[in-house]
Amino acid sequence: MEKNYKKEGRYSYYEAGEGTPIVILHGLMGGLSNFDAVANYFSTRGYKIIIPDLPIYTQNILKTNVKSFAKYVKDFITFKGLERVILLGNSLGGHIALYHTKMYPEKVAGLVITGSSGLYESAMGDSYPKRGDYEYIKKKAEDVFYDPKVATKELIDEVYESVNDRIKLIKTLTIAKSAIRHNMAKDLPNMDVQTCIIWGKDDKVTPPDVAEEFNKLLPNSTLYWIDKCGHAAMMEHPEEFNLLLEDWLTNTHFTLN
Repeated sequence: MEKNYKKEGRYSYYEAGEGTPIVILHGLMGGLSNFDAVANYFSTRGYKIIIPDLPIYTQNILKTNVKSFAKYVKDFITFKGLERVILLGNSLGGHIALYHTKMYPEKVAGLVITGSSGLYESAMGDSYPKRGDYEYIKKKAEDVFYDPKVATKELIDEVYESVNDRIKLIKTLTIAKSAIRHNMAKDLPNMDVQTCIIWGKDDKVTPPDVAEEFNKLLPNSTLYWIDKCGHAAMMEHPEEFNLLLEDWLTNTHFTLN
């Protein structure tokens, strides 16, 4: 990803490919590399893939909330000179994508959420008091996936470092409270954007009934399931995720003018 990584002004982001823009939003503990397979696949198939680094741990504490991150995404889209985009978000990134769509519907041609918060937040920041316990953090990281081996030592070390950094911990808990405050249940029925929901059938963080609730509340949504899959489908089953997303994109006939 490094060769396509750019820094311009206050923005750092990955960009590859040409065509219909897909802006991807990572989660709280997620990084740009979580979407390697998505970026590599769609950037060669008529899509411009853009993944901004969200300022989750660097933004002023007063702006460390879902609404401010949604505004950040809108400013980034404007900065890139894009009229309308397809937004794809995982976990907290899905919540930010949903809130952005609520606030700036004219900017969003299509929405893709996977393991998204926005309806069910109990998994965000609820058990950080044990942050000094590496084995506990390892178990929490493994629980994100159906296959615990997907949680590499590098990934576990990254999470461990984050939850043991006092500033990051405070901001994580601030975001967790913000996610609860910005529950989307009442907003979703009024959001008529075409939405693709891709969910792991074994997601312990945002269980399958959350996906069913999103599908019920969003008027123009299509729900796809991936078997033997946890909270980060694009990492655990990248090929299947890409094929499902491509199927939806093809069937929805996006034309962005």
